[in-house]
Amino acid sequence: MVTAKAGVTATAGGTAKAGVTATAAVLRAHDGPYTLEPVELAEPGPGEVLVRIAGVGMCHTDLLGRVPGDRVPKPVVLGHEGSGVVEAVGPGASGLAVGDHVVLSYDSCGLCANCGDGRPGYCVQMARLNLAAAVVDGRPRAFDRAGSPVHNRWFGQSSFASHAIATVRNTVKVDPEAPIEILGPLGCGIQTGAGSVLLALSVRPGEAIAVFGAGAVGLSAVMAARLAGANPIVAVDLHASRRDLALELGATHAFDGADPDLARRLRALVSDGFHHTLDTTARPDVVATAVAALRTTGVCGLVGVGREDYRLDSTLMLMGRTVRGIIEGDAVPRTFVPRMIDLWRRGLLPFDRLVQTYPLADIARAEADAMSGTTVKPVLLP
Repeated sequence: MVTAKAGVTATAGGTAKAGVTATAAVLRAHDGPYTLEPVELAEPGPGEVLVRIAGVGMCHTDLLGRVPGDRVPKPVVLGHEGSGVVEAVGPGASGLAVGDHVVLSYDSCGLCANCGDGRPGYCVQMARLNLAAAVVDGRPRAFDRAGSPVHNRWFGQSSFASHAIATVRNTVKVDPEAPIEILGPLGCGIQTGAGSVLLALSVRPGEAIAVFGAGAVGLSAVMAARLAGANPIVAVDLHASRRDLALELGATHAFDGADPDLARRLRALVSDGFHHTLDTTARPDVVATAVAALRTTGVCGLVGVGREDYRLDSTLMLMGRTVRGIIEGDAVPRTFVPRMIDLWRRGLLPFDRLVQTYPLADIARAEADAMSGTTVKPVLLP
């Protein structure tokens, strides 16, 4: 999958001597196909590393590149749940070395007040560093066979490829004994679901929680809720297969999201309302249901990415209910990713049950399966 034009080597100080020609799934139009193309990557610059991708999860956020009129520049290499092995290290990329096994997560500036407060998910440059897919210094890092630039900094990594350039801020060193090819989703989807429950909402034993949407994020939240000792744990989804899986992974109840009697069922289960609800769908009608299901002083977390406005009952909000947005589960990847791996080893966060692997060449099938709900978490193997 990789041809090195001049080899990929590193000096004693860890600075790469040459870039590589990687195979990447390039999206050239929002309604066009992914095309596997050779992409020439520059050597890693200051604070950057070159990672050989072993596996990369496909997340619904990657579908933002499919939205008509989207702001994702083209051509672009998407993918933001990469994992692999460091092959070259740029100057100043301290703490990382060639051969390290790593998980790639979201990028952050490391300098703003929120980063300084240990909340990098709310970095003031979050959109610029993650959703713009462009290098901040304006110096392209990737070129197609015609020599034209390709945007390759989606979430600071663009890992739908055999190789990716990341930064020290979004690269997490992990145990080399862990199955590196499936660890990528820990950097976003699994982290968002589990972190939302354990960190952002701080769910406590005996508290009631309802999770709307049983995709990778929602099912990770269900697993984390069981770990936290929540009761009851309700999963709401349109797909019977996902409701069944939610019950296997820790949900005490699972309801059909299309049930016109859903609100009554939720209220019948917890008469005074849920302590917590978590919406992963970003659908206005679902969010309204999630808020209405809360008890007074309850908290609804929103992690879905949508393009529509929400309309909420002002009377419900007046009675002490809280609605808050959550980015990446409030997690600091450098500490939370290793924590999730430890929980997985102990059988407490079996995220591998969500994973279905596909060759990178089958990215179109993986995308279709993710959109249809056939596969919970596709992981592409370059």
